[in-house]
Amino acid sequence: MKVLSKIGGKLSSMRSFNGFVQLMRPVNCIMMSFAVLVGGILANSNFAKFSWLNILFGALTGFTLTAAAMAVNDYYDRDIDAINEPSRPIPSGSVKVKEALVFSAALTVVGLSFAYLVSILCLIGAALAWTVMLTYTTVGKRSGLPGNFLVSACVAAPFLYGSLVVVDSIELNVLLFASMAFLSNTGREITKGIVDVKGDSTKSVKTLAARFGEKKAAVASAAFYVFAVCLSPLPMILNLTSVWYVPCVLATDAGLLSCSALLVKSPLRENARRIKNFILFLFLLGLFAYIFGMFR
Repeated sequence: MKVLSKIGGKLSSMRSFNGFVQLMRPVNCIMMSFAVLVGGILANSNFAKFSWLNILFGALTGFTLTAAAMAVNDYYDRDIDAINEPSRPIPSGSVKVKEALVFSAALTVVGLSFAYLVSILCLIGAALAWTVMLTYTTVGKRSGLPGNFLVSACVAAPFLYGSLVVVDSIELNVLLFASMAFLSNTGREITKGIVDVKGDSTKSVKTLAARFGEKKAAVASAAFYVFAVCLSPLPMILNLTSVWYVPCVLATDAGLLSCSALLVKSPLRENARRIKNFILFLFLLGLFAYIFGMFR
């Protein structure tokens, strides 16, 4: 019996550990860290003048604050997730409600500490980004499109933050790329509203899909994807990137346009789920487009 009890305890601990990892959404956190690095590279491609320690601290800030925001988001969404995503850590019971809040608070302190180690300006920038994240989670989530804008601002923020880390200012090319990220992520947030429309409707969450239906939400989502594509030629026109930018950005644009067409054609929940997941891959491809574009 003691052996079985020990085995049960280990399995419970493993489920709890996996629950905390899932709570963080590591893929999102890694992408945010990578975005900080990209923002720094775009701001100054002269690696010889880089403070790699500051870049490391900046990336860790992006990772931990994103993980903290994901945990708070799951805390506030626990009732909705019980309907839409019952396998998430809190509704499944692998992470307790209070544990999620303590975990988020600890990650926030760590993230802001890393920002302070870079500069006061970075601490202010990180604190502002975290405020936007918290506003979205606590107030903006139920507001529909304004909430979509808030979360998209959080996605664009690490690029701007990376520029602050490296050159203490926001460069034009970084601002342009952040704008593209903002637009495409707004489209993804609207797409997510289609996926979650059933639970959102029961909880009075005013997403476009819940208010106006999946079809109109799909059209709005596609419009933001197309707006992002329309901005993509500007870096070449303004001579901000090299020709190596073109292959990856063309693939990204093709993916966004294809997703737009597929979503408008079939604004069903499972199709929207596949598209919102694929958009994450396109984000990564778009990041590589800008990285390759720095080589002349």
